[in-house]
Amino acid sequence: MSGVRPRKRFGQNFLHDPAIIQRIIDCIDPRPDEFIVEIGPGLGALTQPLLRGAGRLTAIEIDRDLPEALQSACRGLGELTVINADALRADFTTLSAGAPMRLVGNLPYNISSPLLFHLLGHARAIKDMHFMLQQEVVDRMVASPGSRDYGRLTVALAVRARTQRLFTVGPGAFTPPPKVWSAVVRLQPLEEVPEPRVLDQLDRLLIQAFSQRRKTLRNSLGKLVGLDDLATCGIDGQARPETLSPSAFLSLARLLATRTTD
Repeated sequence: MSGVRPRKRFGQNFLHDPAIIQRIIDCIDPRPDEFIVEIGPGLGALTQPLLRGAGRLTAIEIDRDLPEALQSACRGLGELTVINADALRADFTTLSAGAPMRLVGNLPYNISSPLLFHLLGHARAIKDMHFMLQQEVVDRMVASPGSRDYGRLTVALAVRARTQRLFTVGPGAFTPPPKVWSAVVRLQPLEEVPEPRVLDQLDRLLIQAFSQRRKTLRNSLGKLVGLDDLATCGIDGQARPETLSPSAFLSLARLLATRTTD
């Protein structure tokens, strides 16, 4: 699309590397009759091959200057519906209309975490997600307990979805080149997710624990749980937050949620 320039306020870095585009498409493996939604299609680098594979596609684009050009670039490739909207405010459950969605996108790095949690709030409508994200964010998403990158994001995602890093992408694959490396990640929402009240307590615990990650759990979580609570859940109060598994944090969250309903 000639004459279209990336906008910094939308965090736009347009993907252009044919080899990387094909690797992403191979990972997604779009099929006819699937309901695929692309977030932030930009210049259509992924939109066009997705349309060729699936035959139809819904794209959500916040930039009002792009939909018309995108429709023109994809003419004859399939049925493209472009929704000019902010994905952070979109109701994906209503959009799905009961059909399981596959989400795809080269997400703006400045809103990636809040957008992930917004999407997981609509998890029952989503089959899977394939996203390009900043590599540092993906490192935190897939980190193991005890590692430097393990933290609040890791645990919060682990109880909601299976997360898998697929491959990394260098800055040269984009226009303009970002200052960081990127990575493609796959998320598959879990069939059984904790109740909202348990997730609320989990988020409280994670904020408290990882805002003071150098402290032991007995000290960092002292305002929320006592040593008896930690012992009930089989947790050593002298342990540090980054050593605690997602399931252990979830046990504490369930304990707190039960207490708030008593």
